[in-house]
Amino acid sequence: MGQDVIGEQSVPTLDYASGRPSRIRYWVVVFAVALAFVTYIDRVCISQAAPSIRADLGLSEVQMGLAFAAFYWAYALFEVPAGWMGDRWGARRVLMRIVIWWSFFTAATGWVWSLGSLVVTRALFGAGEAGCFPNITKTFTAWLPAGERVRAQGIMWLGARWGGAFTPLLVVLVLQWMQWRLAFAVFGAMGVVWAVLFYLWYRDDPRENPRVNAAELAIIPPASEAMLGHEPVPWKTLVTSRTVWLLWAQYVCLNYGWTFYITWLPTYLQEARQVTLHKGALLAGIPLFFGGLGSLFCGYFATYLERRTGDVVRTRRRLACTGFLGAACCLALSVHIKDPLLAMIVVGLASFANDLAMPPSWGACMDVGGKICGTLSGSMNMMGNLGNSLAPIITGLLLVWTDHNWTVIFYVSAAAYSLGTFCWLWLDSVTPLMKPRRGFEVLPVTDERK
Repeated sequence: MGQDVIGEQSVPTLDYASGRPSRIRYWVVVFAVALAFVTYIDRVCISQAAPSIRADLGLSEVQMGLAFAAFYWAYALFEVPAGWMGDRWGARRVLMRIVIWWSFFTAATGWVWSLGSLVVTRALFGAGEAGCFPNITKTFTAWLPAGERVRAQGIMWLGARWGGAFTPLLVVLVLQWMQWRLAFAVFGAMGVVWAVLFYLWYRDDPRENPRVNAAELAIIPPASEAMLGHEPVPWKTLVTSRTVWLLWAQYVCLNYGWTFYITWLPTYLQEARQVTLHKGALLAGIPLFFGGLGSLFCGYFATYLERRTGDVVRTRRRLACTGFLGAACCLALSVHIKDPLLAMIVVGLASFANDLAMPPSWGACMDVGGKICGTLSGSMNMMGNLGNSLAPIITGLLLVWTDHNWTVIFYVSAAAYSLGTFCWLWLDSVTPLMKPRRGFEVLPVTDERK
């Protein structure tokens, strides 16, 4: 038995002399889940601290909304550049730098003194977080066999969703012990610890890790898929690909429906369901909790179906279409249920179905993008966050135009989910944009499977 060392912790591995693969690659998933959790803690904590921030800075609801929006616009704007940097220089260097960057601006949120300083700080925070998931996807592409990638995405998104679900309770606990300004410094420190440990352990090429034995190397993707920066991104191929446009469109639909759970849902519970603030906070966590379960279930079930049927395209298509249709039906049904708890359980089922489409979407980015998966996944997440930024605005306008008819709001979100189903009917989620030829040389290919 050997030992893999992370910080002060030793992790046993199989002896190199045996013919069984070591399992060092799974530490990539462990790091990804931990970062996803940290990401959503840093992202969501400001919503719980917002009353204290507004009181100290003298901000109105509209001004606080501007600070919230600054994060999403910067997050969307820097998705593609951050993904491209991972493809160009490697996830090790990029993730270490951007995690420290956004951790600094998480802590700096506690130093703000005005609306302007808060907006700038949250925008710079969003610019850093933009590189998180594209570069995690890059690590999965370099370290995990194709058959394990969707499952890894499911596990990672479980961490992300549950990070968001449990953050309100965590923030309330922290704020009982310290003021909000110091609390942001505590949350920022978590990311710095992660960045240091990740940089010490991770290598862009698994072959540089001496603890990975020959049997594990045999099932890890070839070195050409981890190659960095030797070819320019085929931008023309990227923006003219039907597959890419369908990936973008379905992710906009997915994010439009999901954004309601983290923006207007608490307001809906108070206005339409007349629940107390405390009870509303507990009920609002149900969708994120169920969403994490959906990601985990899809990640494992997709792997099972792929092995059983041998058809990756149909497996992903069936799971994604089931997710979109299930989310649409549950969301439309929930608004007609009188009991608030039962209604939120049905909304939770909609979120569960929503996240059935998450692992297939990111799995498609890994297979279709290949060496440029960071750029492709960044572009998909950028489009999704444009949906994130538009959904709260459209919902607000609809509330004004319909005299707060929440049924219309739910139906519009259900319609967005339904549109996502049609995208997956024609989406080829496996054929790469760049086809390896003559060693490491890569050339564009069409969307059709060959």
